[in-house]
Amino acid sequence: MFSDAGHNWKQYRQEDSTGAFPGNTNADSVVQLKLQQPLIARFLRLIPLDWNPNGRIGLRLESYGCRHASDVLSLGTGSSLVFSPGPGPRPTSADVVSLSFKTLGKRGTLLRADGRGGLSLSLELDRGKLQLLVRQDGASSSEARQLASLGSLLDDQQWHHVLLERHGVHLTLSVDKHTEQVQVPAGFSLWDMEELSVGAGQSPDLFHGCLENLLYNHLNLIQLAKHEDPRVAAAGNVTFSCAEPVSVAVTFPGPQSFLQLPGPSAPALDGFSVGFQFRTWNKAGLLLTFDLPQHRGTVWLCLSDARLLLRVQRDGSAELELSAGSVLNDGQWHSVALTSRPGRLRVAVDGDGGGAAHASPSFPVTAAHQLFFGGCPPLPPPPPHHSAGCRNPFGIFQGCMRLLSVDNEAVDLTLVQQRLMGNYSQLQIDMCGMIDRCSPSRCEHGGRCSQTWTVFHCNCSDSGYSGATCHSSVFEPSCEAYKHNGNTSGHFYIDVDGSGPVRPQLVYCNMTENTWMVIQHNNSELTRLQPTPGENQHLVHFDYSSQEEQLLAAISQSDHCQQELTYRCRRSRLLNTPEGAPFSWWLGGTGSGLQTYWGGAHPGSQQCVCGLRGDCVDPQHYCNCDADRMEWAEDSGLLTHKESLPVRALVLGDIQRPGSEAAYRVGPLRCHGDKNFWNAAFFDKETSYLHFPTFHGELSADISFLFKTTASSGVFLENLGIKDFIRIELSTSNQVTFSFDVGAGPLQVHVASSRPLSDGRWHRVRAERNVKEALLQVDRLPAATQEAPADGHFHLQLNSQLFIGGTASRQKGFRGCIRWLRLNGATLDLEERARMTPGVRPGCPGHCSSYGSFCQNGGRCRERSSGFACDCSRSAHAGAFCHAEVSAGFRSSTSISYTFMRNSSAVSSSVLSDAGEEVSLSFRTSQSPALLLYVSSHYRQYLAVLINARDELEVRYKLDGGREAEVLRSSVGSLANGQLHWVNIRRTDSVSVQVDQNAREDFNLTSDGEFKAIRSLVLGRVYGSDELDPDLSGPASLGFTGCLSGVLFNSISPLKAALLQAPDPDPAPGLGLVVTGPLLRSSCGSAGPADGHAADSAPGLADPSGSVGSGQPQVNTIRTNSALIGGVIAAGIFLLVSGLAVAARFLYRRKETTSRSNGPTARTSGAGRTLAALCENPEQRFIVTV
Repeated sequence: MFSDAGHNWKQYRQEDSTGAFPGNTNADSVVQLKLQQPLIARFLRLIPLDWNPNGRIGLRLESYGCRHASDVLSLGTGSSLVFSPGPGPRPTSADVVSLSFKTLGKRGTLLRADGRGGLSLSLELDRGKLQLLVRQDGASSSEARQLASLGSLLDDQQWHHVLLERHGVHLTLSVDKHTEQVQVPAGFSLWDMEELSVGAGQSPDLFHGCLENLLYNHLNLIQLAKHEDPRVAAAGNVTFSCAEPVSVAVTFPGPQSFLQLPGPSAPALDGFSVGFQFRTWNKAGLLLTFDLPQHRGTVWLCLSDARLLLRVQRDGSAELELSAGSVLNDGQWHSVALTSRPGRLRVAVDGDGGGAAHASPSFPVTAAHQLFFGGCPPLPPPPPHHSAGCRNPFGIFQGCMRLLSVDNEAVDLTLVQQRLMGNYSQLQIDMCGMIDRCSPSRCEHGGRCSQTWTVFHCNCSDSGYSGATCHSSVFEPSCEAYKHNGNTSGHFYIDVDGSGPVRPQLVYCNMTENTWMVIQHNNSELTRLQPTPGENQHLVHFDYSSQEEQLLAAISQSDHCQQELTYRCRRSRLLNTPEGAPFSWWLGGTGSGLQTYWGGAHPGSQQCVCGLRGDCVDPQHYCNCDADRMEWAEDSGLLTHKESLPVRALVLGDIQRPGSEAAYRVGPLRCHGDKNFWNAAFFDKETSYLHFPTFHGELSADISFLFKTTASSGVFLENLGIKDFIRIELSTSNQVTFSFDVGAGPLQVHVASSRPLSDGRWHRVRAERNVKEALLQVDRLPAATQEAPADGHFHLQLNSQLFIGGTASRQKGFRGCIRWLRLNGATLDLEERARMTPGVRPGCPGHCSSYGSFCQNGGRCRERSSGFACDCSRSAHAGAFCHAEVSAGFRSSTSISYTFMRNSSAVSSSVLSDAGEEVSLSFRTSQSPALLLYVSSHYRQYLAVLINARDELEVRYKLDGGREAEVLRSSVGSLANGQLHWVNIRRTDSVSVQVDQNAREDFNLTSDGEFKAIRSLVLGRVYGSDELDPDLSGPASLGFTGCLSGVLFNSISPLKAALLQAPDPDPAPGLGLVVTGPLLRSSCGSAGPADGHAADSAPGLADPSGSVGSGQPQVNTIRTNSALIGGVIAAGIFLLVSGLAVAARFLYRRKETTSRSNGPTARTSGAGRTLAALCENPEQRFIVTV
C-alpha cells in the first residue's frame, strides 16, 4: 500500500487484481521488482502474505524512483483561482491543460474555460465522476451538453491526474489511465478562451480540495499565483499547501470481516444513537447488529434489495421492521443515523433527503454490551461477554464505512487498529479498497454494466451481441453465411465485421443460386421530373437503410455489387460528349466522389452503355438522351464498379428548356457473394503451416473457423508470448481443445462430440477469451466455459508470429482444410498466403458432403469452385434449396398441357423409366368428380388420376389399347373437403397408392405392358377430348377447380414449368408447353403463410440497351411538385384500369357460363366455399396460347 500523507492508504493493484510480489527465500538472494504502473507516494506499507518456514523473519528494502516536483494549493469554501491570458497572440492549433486533484466531495466545478460568445467548457465532478461539459452563458447544469464522462470514485481523497488536450477540432480528456476523445462543438474553440478559472462555481457546485501542478500550455499557474502574477487572481481561502481533513475509513473485504465496538457503558435513560457512512456495490449485507438489554431481543440494521432495513426481534419473533432509502448500492457514500428515544425509534438515510422511517416501540431500544458492524465473529465471544453472541441471518457486508459514532461520540478507528479498543477481523483500516469495475466498462457494443463487490456483469439484451462481455455478434456476417445455415429468403441482420466496431445492419437476402444482398434507399421508384422556376439543376439525395461504414464494409466483402441507373428523357440531354462539360452527374463511393459516366459504361468515360457498344440513336453522341429528340428515349444500365457504389446523389441539369421532360430511377444496392466465406487452405503435411503477424487480442479475443479432416489430431492455430500463449487444436478425433495462459498457468477448455470430427465434413469452431471467461463451441454442441483466473492479468501478451495449421516447433501439425478463419471479426486471407507457401494449397473442394443435405425434395447437390448449388431440375419444388413449393389455383377452364413429339427419343428417355411411373402431387378442392392429372401416349394408352363422385381417389390405367381401363380405387374418402391432401402413386410390379399419412395400398394390374411414346401430360381441363374413354370424358371436360402443388411425373414437373420458366423462343424439338385459361400462382400447397417477397427470383433488372419510342415512360411511382397533376393522372389511370377490368370480367364470366352450359356439372361440397378460400394469396396469371 502507499500514501502521500501517512494515512488514507491505497492498495497497489496489477490490472484488476491485488499486487503481490515474491520475496527472497534465503538470507543472501536479492529479488528485484519493476512496477507495471509508477507510484507517486511518500509512504509505503508492506503486508506479508507468507513466511519462510525454515528461516528467521527479516527484511531489507530499497526503493528506486524519481524526484517529484509538486506545486500545491488548497481551495476552501468560496475560494477560486482565475487565469486571464490577456491580449496578444495565442496558439491556435493545440492547447493543453493538466492538473492533479484530491477531494472528499463528490460534486464541484474543478475547471472552467470561458470563451467568446458566452460559451464555456468545464470539468465538473458529479457523483464522483468527472464530466466534460459545454454550456451557453447562463445555462444551468441540467441544460449543459455533456461531451465526455470519465473516472469513478474520485471522491476518495487520493490524487487523480487530469489531462485535457485540444488538437485541431478534437478534444482528448484523460483521467488517470483512461482516455476519451470527442470533437469540439460547433461555435466553440479552446483557443478563443478569455478566462480559465479553477474552483469557481455556484453553490453547491463549489470545489473543496487540493490541486497540484496546474499547467496551461506549460504555464505553471500555481507558481504564477505564488509570485502574484497579474494574469492570475486568487479569491477566498487559497493556501499553497494541502490542508486535508483526516477521515479514517475501514474496508470489509470478505466473509470473515467484522468490527466489534463496545456499547454504552451504562444504559442511557434518555436514549441511544449510532451513526456511520457506508458505500458498497452489493444489494444486501449486515451493517449493524446488537442485543437488547437483558438478552430480551436483537436489533439488525442491514441492506436488503438495496434498501435500508431495520428489524427488531424480541423473544424469538419479529417485533417491528422499518425500511428507508433506495438504490443504496450505487457506490456512493450514504449516511445512516439510528436514533432511539423513549417511545420513539427513527432510522434515516442521507439526512432527511434520502428517506426516514419511524416507529413507537413499547420497550427501550438500546445496546446491551457490544456493537457488531459488517458481520459477526465466527465463534462466540470469549468471557466475560460469552452470552452476548452475534447472529447474522442477512449475509455479509462488503464495502467501506467511515465516520462511526456511538451516542454522538466519534469512534477513533486508529485505537481499534492498535487493539486498544474493540475487536476486528479481516479488515483494512485507514483505507477504502473499493473498485469500480464498470469504469471504464468492460462491456462492449453498448452492453450495460452492473457489479457487485467482487465481479461485474454485462447485460447484452438488445445489443446484437452475446458473451460475458457482449463481445461476439449474434448475427452472421453475410447473406451467404445465412444461406449455408439453411435459411431461406427474408430480412436478416448481418454483422460484416463480427466483433468489430461496425454495427449490424438489416438487409434483404434473396437466396437464389447467387445469394443477393439487397439494401434499400428512400426512393427506388421511377420518378418524373418537373421544371422548377429559378432552378437550373435538380439535386436528389438518397438515404440508405444502412450507415456509411456499414455500406462500405458490405460492399468490400462482396464479390460483386451492382446498382441500376436509369434516365428516361424527351428533349433532356444527359452527359453531352466526353470533350464537353456534362449536363448531369452522380455522386457515389467513398467520400461521395463525382462520377460522369452512366449505367453500363466504364468509370470516367462520360458515356452511356449505348456509346460503349456503338448503337446510340445518334452516332454523334454517346447517350441516347444526348440526341435531344422529341421522342422518348432511355439510357439505363448497371453500375458495377464497387469503388463508385453506392449512388448517394444525382444532379440532373437539362430540365428547364421548353418541352423538356425526364424521369430517373436509382435501384437498390444489390451485392452477391462473400469473398471471405470460401477463403480456404489445404494442409497436406503435418509440417506445413501458414504464418501471419502477431494476433492482438489483449482484452478480448474471438477466433472462428471451419475445418474438415480425416486425421485424428492436429493444431489449428497457435500464438506464443514470453509466458502467455493461445492454442486451438483437435486433441482427439472427437474433441477440440482451447488452451491459453494469462500469467496464472495454462488453462484448457474442451468440447467433445459423440460423433467423430475427423469425418471429412465441415465443422465450425468458435473460441472466445475475455477478462471474465474463456468459451469454446463446436458446431451446435453446448458451449464449454472456463472462468478467468483470479490471480492472473487481464492482457493477453503475445509477441511471436501467428501459426495456422501448425506450431512453431513444427510438431502436431494439422492435415486437412481450414476455411473462413476470422480473428476479432477480421478474416485472414488464407488463399493468398497459401499460394506462396510450400506444402499448402489454396482452396478446398468437396462441399456437398457437408451441405448436400440442404437440397430438399429430390434436389441434387452440385459442386462449385466456391461452394455448392442445388439442382432442382428433377424436383417439383424451386428455390435455392429446392424447398419452395410451387402451387397454383385452377379454374374450370384452366389447362396445362405438356406435349411430346412422337419421334423425340431424347425427351421420352428422360420421362420414361424401365422401373415404371411415379406420380406425386398435392391438392385442395371442393369439387367431385375432378380430374387431377392425365397422361396419354400415341398408342391409346393413358394414366388418369381423379376424384370420383364419392370423393375417393381413383387411378385409371389403360396399358392395352384393346382393353378397358383398369380402375384402382383408394379406400381413403372425403378428399373433396377443401383440405390439403398428398398423393403418391408408383408402378413397378404392382401399383402402390398412398394418400396423406394413411397406409400404402397395393394393387395388381391384369395388363403388364409399358407406356410407349408418351404424347402429352395434362393438368386441369382436357381440351379436344374426342379420343377419351366415355366414362373419363365427363370429368375431363369439367376441368379442375382448386389448388395443385408439387406435381411431379417421373422427372417432369409441368406446374413448375408453367409458372416459373419464361417462354423459350427456340424450344427443344419434341417438347411444347401450352397454358390455357387463368392460372393463379398461390401458396395453397403450404400450411404456412406465403412469403410476400419474390424470394427465389433473380433481381429484376432493366433492359440495359435502353429504348426509343414515342410513348411516355412507364412510371411506377410518379413524384412531382404538383399534387393536382398527380391526382388527375392517378384518377385517369384508375378509371381506365377499372373499365378494362369490368369488361374483362364480363367477357370471362360469359365465356365460362357458356362452357358450363354445354357440359356436365360438378358437385361442390359446401355452397359457401370459394376459390379464394382454396388459394391463399393468389397471384393471378392469364396465360393464353393460341
